[in-house]
Amino acid sequence: MIVTIIKMIFLLGFLVLIHEAGHYMVAKLCKIKVNQFSIGFGKKLFSKNKNGTEYELRLIPLGGFVSLEGEEENSEKEGSFRKASIPKRIAVILAGAAVNIVFGILAYLILILVRYIIVNNANFGEAFIYSIRAVQELIQVMYQGFTELFSGNMSLNDMTGPVGISVMVSQTSGLTEFIYLLSIISISLGMTNLLPLIPLDGGKAILLIIEGIRKKPLKEETEAKIQMIGMAFIIFISLAVTFNDVGNLFR
Repeated sequence: MIVTIIKMIFLLGFLVLIHEAGHYMVAKLCKIKVNQFSIGFGKKLFSKNKNGTEYELRLIPLGGFVSLEGEEENSEKEGSFRKASIPKRIAVILAGAAVNIVFGILAYLILILVRYIIVNNANFGEAFIYSIRAVQELIQVMYQGFTELFSGNMSLNDMTGPVGISVMVSQTSGLTEFIYLLSIISISLGMTNLLPLIPLDGGKAILLIIEGIRKKPLKEETEAKIQMIGMAFIIFISLAVTFNDVGNLFR
């Protein structure tokens, strides 16, 4: 049980952390001011200010968060998120999901590559071609899954939340299986975040595209209503999936 909890904390914490690191890195490249970059949540254990960014280490090791100047509030300061161009803001918003997808693909590719070489005593070129095909098949299957989600062909039994993930983590034996699961969940997390729903990153990007077309942002009241509807939908789906996961435990 303790081992499963440690695995779960590492898996979710690591994936959220690299997601936030993606936002952080692209924000820095776009000259957008990062006020905070925190590893973990809860009580602050350590902090250091460097070049205007507060780097923090917190008690609960579940991912982290990034706070950008002007992202949640109106700010006319230099380096404000709201003063950056639309393409730069979209790049920052989508960077987290991109990092999750790239990491997941690379981890899966390396895992298949090494395993194929060892099991089949193959050369690197042959193993690399096989691994690329395996990655292509994986992406195709996952894309098909998301397509079925929007077409209504996917049921709750085909979806997995934190409870279901914890069960899968508990069933992994050895580093290879754990890395395999880590890569799959990382890609899935990235693809989910690209969905055009507020408050997911994909939904935020859609709002920025609309702002670019209109040459002005939506009214705060309108944006707040959209976010409220999107949040309610996500909470509903999350509760439904969790309820289904718990029900599966007793079947």
